[in-house]
Amino acid sequence: MAIGTLYIVATPIGNLEDITLRAISTLSSVDTILCEDTRVTSRLTARYNIKTRLTSMNARTEKARIAHVLNLLSAGKNVALVSDAGTPTISDPGSALISSVRENLPDVSIIPIPGASALTAALSVSGLPSSEFLFLGFLPHKKGREKLFKEIAESKRMVLFYESPHRIMKTLSRLAEVLPAHRRIAVARELTKMFEQMRIGSAEEVLAYFTEHKEKQKGEFVVAVF
Repeated sequence: MAIGTLYIVATPIGNLEDITLRAISTLSSVDTILCEDTRVTSRLTARYNIKTRLTSMNARTEKARIAHVLNLLSAGKNVALVSDAGTPTISDPGSALISSVRENLPDVSIIPIPGASALTAALSVSGLPSSEFLFLGFLPHKKGREKLFKEIAESKRMVLFYESPHRIMKTLSRLAEVLPAHRRIAVARELTKMFEQMRIGSAEEVLAYFTEHKEKQKGEFVVAVF
């Protein structure tokens, strides 16, 4: 029996129209779609009339699901991995699964279906030179967080990271404290969504803006320090 194929499929980060034709075709043709939250992914599959079965696999359940996925692939089933938004394994679950497939089923093809990424979307509209930068994903909540702020302040390269609405103000406050006066930051908010926004200035200026406009503190953020 032929072994299956594992597809790593990027999905929209907000606007559901930001999906590729190849992604729609792949999600429609595989036997199973692994997703972080079936409720989130079902909105996408319903929009494009994709009938494929959805199976939950998130950060808490990934290791427990690996054996099941290996069995599916061994039985010749094709599997797609998606995250709630953007590209799987980029600050999202999936790397442990891919590593296990490569180790235990080396003949399985693992195929990327590229698409939306908040990182590249933010860079594309920032107006900043982006030939070289350091990406940190989500900053840690506690352990190692202060060390990273020091590294960001001392970095000669542009540094980008993701931040949640729960910590964005604390992060902006800390950047205002540690960054030299000549450094600037860019904050991209709710990319591809109705209230999409980019704010650029000194850390103090950007902090003051979001402090004054509390309604802007909601959403998902990409922060660039340059």
